[in-house]
Parts: sequence; C-alpha cells; structure tokens
Amino acid sequence: MLAKQIVNNLSKEIEMNDVYAAPKSDVTLTGQPDNNSGMKQNTVPDGIAGFSWGAFSLNWIWGGFNKTYIGFLALVPYIGFIVAIYLGFKGRELAWKNKKWDSVEHFNRVQKKWSIWGLCLLFIPLIGIIAAIAIPAYQDYVLRAGGI
Repeated sequence: MLAKQIVNNLSKEIEMNDVYAAPKSDVTLTGQPDNNSGMKQNTVPDGIAGFSWGAFSLNWIWGGFNKTYIGFLALVPYIGFIVAIYLGFKGRELAWKNKKWDSVEHFNRVQKKWSIWGLCLLFIPLIGIIAAIAIPAYQDYVLRAGGI
C-alpha cells in the first residue's frame, strides 16, 4: 500500500515537472480578424468598396484572376453588358470575398493595376475612333479652303 502511494506521488510530480509537455494556456480570440478576405463573409474592411474599371471593361478576364466566376457571364450575349455594369459597381467587394489577399494594401495595389488596364482598354480605342473621324474631316477642310 505504501509503495503504491509513493508511486502515485512520484507520477504526479513527474506530470507537473514534465519539460516535454505542451504548456497549458487559456487563450480566447476576441473580435474578427482584420483580413477576412477569401472567407466569403458579408463584411468588408474600409477602403475596399468602390467602382472597378478593371472589372467593368475586362470582366471575364478579371473575374477569372480574382476568383469571381460570375464574370464569365459577360461572354453571354445580351447579358454581358448587365454583368459588366454589376461587376463595375460590386467587383471589388466580390474579389475581396472570393480570393485570399495578403492585406488591404495588397488588394488595393492589385485592383489599381486592373483599373489602369481597364481604362486603357476603354480610352485608347476611343482616341482611335476620334482620330479616324477627325483626320479625314480636316483633310477635306484643307482641300475646300484652297490649300495644298
């Protein structure tokens, strides 16, 4: 009996002084993490919402890279323009919810590049169309004015 008590006491001491045991802690997480991207939650941090020119003009390409697959509906005739407008207004929020980003700054940096390319895609052809109309009109004006 005495030997059994000694063994029990020794085993309790070994358990208390076990250097290989994991430390015990009482950690509780409070609140939500700052980076909730890719978690499909309804809340988005400040600085995410806004119009996305990249999602508007490069809709199906943008959607594929940002894991927002609704962008592929832009390839469907008659529905594509509506999807492009929707992605323009809601695309940044959808991209935040559907893809994991390092931080809000990383997200804004990537979306800014998409917006620059989207605006270039819209305005460079517009300049070409204006030039295609203006240059022949100017040449006609010069001929009628008695020049060259």
